[in-house]
Amino acid sequence: MFSKIQTCVTTKEIWEKLIQICEGNEETKENKLTIALQKFESMKMKSGETMTEFVERFSSVVIELTRLGKEYSNREFALKVMRALPKEWDVKMMAMRESKDLNKLEFHDLFANLKAYEFELETRSKEGPSTSQPTQALDVIEENPRKTSEQISNDSMSLFVKKFGKLMRRTQSPSFLLKHINLNRVLTI
Repeated sequence: MFSKIQTCVTTKEIWEKLIQICEGNEETKENKLTIALQKFESMKMKSGETMTEFVERFSSVVIELTRLGKEYSNREFALKVMRALPKEWDVKMMAMRESKDLNKLEFHDLFANLKAYEFELETRSKEGPSTSQPTQALDVIEENPRKTSEQISNDSMSLFVKKFGKLMRRTQSPSFLLKHINLNRVLTI
């Protein structure tokens, strides 16, 4: 490195030469930015990759983009991460989109939330498959993806009625519940 700057006379010349050596000229910077943007856009969580490994890969690309002058909003980061996750994360992503303000969701909070969910998924997979009725209803929907929205709505209503009936049988005073639940409002939802 010294051999490349030893002919420079002023500190400004040395600094400019070091910048050119380390960062390259404008064309080189533009090429680096293009490559980093392609990495960012094509990033997907790999099969078998942990959230920690994914965060590390994602962060290195983000740091590279920031160093090259490309900035993203919290919302853009969150949406990119959500698109990069595998299909089994879809339920979590939909819940986060509805419950969180993506404009205010910080990078570290997003990944902390995802790591917690990953831990929960791992714990549940060790316990074995769930046999709850809502899960079974979702399995039926997944088996027959061509069901119309009306059929899905009917299935959901059937499940609701079944659960409501169980709740009514368990309570000692069903009339108490009926006084406090506007059944017409529930059925129109």
